[in-house]
Amino acid sequence: MLTAAQRKALKARAHKLEPVVLIGAKGLTEEVVAEIDRALTAHELIKVRALGVERELRDETLGAICEKTGAQPVQQVGKVFVLFRKNDE
Repeated sequence: MLTAAQRKALKARAHKLEPVVLIGAKGLTEEVVAEIDRALTAHELIKVRALGVERELRDETLGAICEKTGAQPVQQVGKVFVLFRKNDE
């Protein structure tokens, strides 16, 4: 789990980032999860835009992404999720 200080630092780093993965009308498919996983491996800190996810399902979707990829949620603002997963390399 991330501490409050770590989360604050990651939010500051993520501010200038653009979303690298978009969740479309089909929702959270295995292909989208695989793309998020690849992006986390390459960048550690990413933004994901959930265009095709209804407001009521966003928290659930963020939890599912974190569970399937091993990422930590940093922030959720509207349709944008900020995710972090430490690379051991």
